[in-house]
Amino acid sequence: MRRAIVGALASGVRDFRYMPDTHGITAAAAEEFGDEATFVAVEATHTASTLDTIRAAESLRAEGCGAVITLGGDGTNRAFALGWRDAPLVPVSTGTNNVFPTMVEATVAGSAAGLVASGRVPLERVARQVKAVHVEIEGERDDIALVDAVLAADRFVGSRAIWGGQRLREAVVTRAEPSAVGITSIGGLLAPLTPDEDEALHLTLGPGEGGVSLLAPIAPGLYEPIAVRSHARLPLGEPVTVAGPGVLAFDGERERVLKPGQAATLRVARDGPWVIDVHATLEYAACVGLYRNDEAAGGSPEEQQLQQDGG
Repeated sequence: MRRAIVGALASGVRDFRYMPDTHGITAAAAEEFGDEATFVAVEATHTASTLDTIRAAESLRAEGCGAVITLGGDGTNRAFALGWRDAPLVPVSTGTNNVFPTMVEATVAGSAAGLVASGRVPLERVARQVKAVHVEIEGERDDIALVDAVLAADRFVGSRAIWGGQRLREAVVTRAEPSAVGITSIGGLLAPLTPDEDEALHLTLGPGEGGVSLLAPIAPGLYEPIAVRSHARLPLGEPVTVAGPGVLAFDGERERVLKPGQAATLRVARDGPWVIDVHATLEYAACVGLYRNDEAAGGSPEEQQLQQDGG
């Protein structure tokens, strides 16, 4: 947290909002920079981490935050997207399942977020809106996933992490990466699909005629044999309907129970968070001279000219 704040300060940010955590990590880091910037905690319930993340996302959106750094894995970012679906994010990988966030050093992550938040680097030049799975559940509230939505043959949520590949029935994934861990790896070992491609992948799982068997890393530290009956690419917006009984898991965690005969419709759209590319952001900043001290009052001549020309 200290390093992220240092990076953001170097990029010109002086106004911070943050989600308070139970260990006071962010508050302790913020105390060191109290003379340089303003730090305000958003309201938290302190009842459930997912609910707090959703509420924090809603508050940060209402506050008009220009960029957000999330620390966590796929589940944390999904919870944030439930509160602010199209947020400008720098997702830093610190969780268990880390398909959506990336490994990036915190100082430069803070710098990239600060450059976008301060308006010195245009969001549309250095970020791409990612795909999301929209889940419509019959008779219940809608839901969302950023990486994968899976139907498992379970009767209750129980342990939230997905264990036991034999119980998997259907999956829709926004990306299929053979080097990732989780459900996305199953698709990746059959038909790789990048986050930039405007398609999704539908997997029908379980033994059946004409299917294949894969040894896939479906969780950290766990390879399991997975039977796949079929797989097919889906155009964005094309629906896939699944029915209970079963449990729907989103981004590696069991979340919703489907009663017998209850239907859920899954559709993928490119309307998720805007993920800020840290490398592209700093490269843009370097090209326009944002970190040069040639002209303390207004930046370098190159920066001024490029900004006038729109970069």
